[in-house]
Amino acid sequence: MAKDQEALTEVKSEINELIDKLSNHSLQSSELLDILDVLKQVEKQLDSSKNPQSLVIKMINYLRSMAMKGNIHFPKDEESLIIELGAYGQKAGLNGQYMADFSDKSQFYGFAEEIPQH
Repeated sequence: MAKDQEALTEVKSEINELIDKLSNHSLQSSELLDILDVLKQVEKQLDSSKNPQSLVIKMINYLRSMAMKGNIHFPKDEESLIIELGAYGQKAGLNGQYMADFSDKSQFYGFAEEIPQH
């Protein structure tokens, strides 16, 4: 159990580091702002999530989808963080990748939560 909590703490740290790095991009496109919204939302939900690995893999799939749509290229340090988060998310199993619309930001928000629009 302690090992799971340690991994979750590491994932949260990597998400926060990625948020910091992406926030410093010179071009803040709507896709990048959506990615930042989702990263912040997932970071808040990780502790209460029943399956954090599935949440992380959905986040990574969303991030990749929006990056492709917005033609966003990540420097090596950001890409390394994304790869590490993806490795954690892969523990969700094969079905975790196919259970979401990759481009739908609302999957990360609860029914009563407001979804930021850019």
